Amino acid sequence: MRIAHVVPDTDAEGPGRRFALWTQGCSLRCKGCCNPELFGPGGTERSVDDLLAEITSTPGIEGVSLLGGEPTEQSDLLALCAGVQAAGLTVMLYSGHLRETIEARHPGLLDHVDLLVDGPFDVHQRDDSRRWIGSRNQRLHVLSSAYTHDDPRFATAQTVEIRFDADGLVVNGWPDLARKVAR
Repeated sequence: MRIAHVVPDTDAEGPGRRFALWTQGCSLRCKGCCNPELFGPGGTERSVDDLLAEITSTPGIEGVSLLGGEPTEQSDLLALCAGVQAAGLTVMLYSGHLRETIEARHPGLLDHVDLLVDGPFDVHQRDDSRRWIGSRNQRLHVLSSAYTHDDPRFATAQTVEIRFDADGLVVNGWPDLARKVAR
């Protein structure tokens, strides 16, 4: 899998403490995307086994959030999601494709996803009222019994995390909020 970057412990990319993994490459190229640097080639090639070893050695996480780029453009995505769930963790997938398209193009994938945010980002429908969702056309699908539609964490405000690591400043979460904090 082509991986752009990883945040091994975040509260900003899904419910609970999560291992967030951004994939590299996206053919959708939504106007106004918060991660345009992830459109093209790049990132680091990592095996599913290597990623699962890192994920499962991270203490205290509830699950994994897969962002991008476009995660469904990674050929090993199904194997990664199945491995994450086999380890007793949840999977949250962000995709610019609609659920119906994912089901048609990637049979069985959503059997290994607990939460799906689907739909292309639409800059003209920007939405900061729903946690983890960027525009009004996007939908949150609860796909397993691990979560319920009335989970109170889904109704909380957008968040941003700012931290320093060996590479410098790392900001993740709601991009508009991050820009306001940076001013």
